[in-house]
Amino acid sequence: MAEKAVFTKEELDRYYENMKKDHLGPLWHDLGHMVTKEPVHDVKPYLWKWKTIREYAIQSGKMLEPGKDAERRVVYLQNPSLLERGLVGYGTHTLYAGIQLLLPGESAPSHHHSQSAIRFIIEGDGAYTAVNGQKIFMERGDMILTPAWTWHEHKHEGTEPMFWLDGLDVGLVRTLAASFFEPYEEESYPEIPLEHYSAEQFSKGSFKKLNETVKPGYPSPIFGYKFERVKYLLNEMDMEDYDEYDAFAIEYINPATGGSADSRIGTMMQKLPSGKHTKAHRHVHSAIYHVLEGSGYTVIDGQKFEWEKGDFFILPPWSYHEHVNTGEGDVFLFSFNDKPVMEKLELEFGESYKENGGRQSVTSTFTPYTNA
Repeated sequence: MAEKAVFTKEELDRYYENMKKDHLGPLWHDLGHMVTKEPVHDVKPYLWKWKTIREYAIQSGKMLEPGKDAERRVVYLQNPSLLERGLVGYGTHTLYAGIQLLLPGESAPSHHHSQSAIRFIIEGDGAYTAVNGQKIFMERGDMILTPAWTWHEHKHEGTEPMFWLDGLDVGLVRTLAASFFEPYEEESYPEIPLEHYSAEQFSKGSFKKLNETVKPGYPSPIFGYKFERVKYLLNEMDMEDYDEYDAFAIEYINPATGGSADSRIGTMMQKLPSGKHTKAHRHVHSAIYHVLEGSGYTVIDGQKFEWEKGDFFILPPWSYHEHVNTGEGDVFLFSFNDKPVMEKLELEFGESYKENGGRQSVTSTFTPYTNA
């Protein structure tokens, strides 16, 4: 074996500087930054108060008309830790959340895009979302799918303002350089007559004719998931169904595949009875939470995030978290996540918090920013 040459510091510095100028790099120096021992990210947790979001959304209703002044009237949640990197509109590195307002008599024109989207209804009734011409009326607590590249529009036939959450995989699609958007050539996509819904259900896999062979596929044959049914199922659970990390929890699925309702965005509803305090765990997927009912707090990597009805908060990837119900009634937490993508890529992994009986020590409490 040849004897290794000895180089001076000046010679080594010159070597690395020349390599850098030629846009090359020494893996032996940078391997630890490129292949990390565990997930590394720039996403920090954050919490928004519903009162603040709602006020901005109401103000936008006085300034903009959907379809005329703007494609949609939406106030989005901007994670400040990602804005520092120039990532506008990001809640997590993969997920976007916006609050859409539709006033009585208004409509938002039909369009489609390569991003997947879910809608979760926060306040109001009398509006509907039409997906590929099929109308789904929206009530508080409902979850509605608008799968990637499906034509969708919104119309309000009620009497009060309508608010809902738009959840999209904006960051994921942008990172993969796969974003496409197209407005429909007219304001509305042709509506499917109610009597034709049965044919749609057969063709998309909700049902099959006797002896018919149907290959499971995507998207879900169900576009609207009713909260009334979700709440009933959660209330029917007993302690054998209780999960020490997520309490009583239901994931929304595609009945044709048994997988996630949307192929790229996971959705879940959790119920925490009064006084319950879950144990802490962490996982690779990130999530955005909405407090449908109740009050309490979530501890994320030692930081306490206090929430109440209507609030939103960010759960970054690979962050220990636990939930506590401090109120007298049940807490219902809706969340959407990027778990389906992580599972498809065989990257999903999780682990429990081992110290202190599975509960974190609170080292600080988050204070939401306010202009007041």
